[in-house]
Amino acid sequence: VELQLGKMPIHDVIAGAVGLAIGLILANLLGYSFAKIPVVGDYIPVIFSIVFGYLGITITIKKRRELTGLFDFVPRFMKDFAKMREMRAAPDAAPEESAKAAPTADAHAYKLLDTSVIIDGRIADICDTGFIEGTLLIPVFVLEELQHIADSADALKRTRGRRGLDILQRIRQSTKVKVEITNVDFDDISEVDSKLVRLGQQVGGKIITNDYNLNKVAQLRGVEVLNINELSNAVKPVVIPGETMRVTIVKSGKEPGQGVAYLDDGTMIVVENGNRHMNESITVEVTSALQTAAGRMIFAKPAH
Repeated sequence: VELQLGKMPIHDVIAGAVGLAIGLILANLLGYSFAKIPVVGDYIPVIFSIVFGYLGITITIKKRRELTGLFDFVPRFMKDFAKMREMRAAPDAAPEESAKAAPTADAHAYKLLDTSVIIDGRIADICDTGFIEGTLLIPVFVLEELQHIADSADALKRTRGRRGLDILQRIRQSTKVKVEITNVDFDDISEVDSKLVRLGQQVGGKIITNDYNLNKVAQLRGVEVLNINELSNAVKPVVIPGETMRVTIVKSGKEPGQGVAYLDDGTMIVVENGNRHMNESITVEVTSALQTAAGRMIFAKPAH
């Protein structure tokens, strides 16, 4: 029991203790009512204590976030009450001062970065635009993984790791987003992605990633995810059938006669009978567009 408690987060231990207390109180109330039954009356309180104590622990730990959410109105009520008192105490306050006192978005809403999204580099450009609100939280175990990759004997991994460290330094020097480093670690978990999900649960933050598997695992465990691949697909220009564009055929497609071109944002264009125009810049007419998990794909044919 001591070993298991040592592995559990403190908020789970507190929730379990509260649930155990509630379960034992209910067991005592019900057990007293059944204690006078002949023969089995002496055993019923013990059974109730075991069953209700166990249910109290498991239910409060699993439903901790939902249960604490029921009491979120208390700090909001106290905050609104304090604001009303301030307004009554200073009724002649200037409109500008009232605007300054108005609540803004939570500055401590944490966004957690995983290793892959840091190495990817696009997150730095997104931060520069000012679209990221709140605080970027960089766990120490992510930094250690980046350092491990940067020190790898493999040249490609070493380059990726150093790029990630450079991107992280650029983000920290940005004036449009606040960055914090946390030393929180989970010794009972070996995988960095699993640690990141656990930290997201602990701080109530969102994970920014471009890792498809981490995206799914985090969502299954109740952690919100911001996937920059989905963001990139969402802001790509929309094309409609009949629209024309100028492209350069760079390689052959999977089907006979097909040619493949790419837009500046990386969108693949499959051109019917485009193979005959290899390495040529031609005007094509869009016939259809397909949205896939990997991104948007456009089908076209040479314009006549």
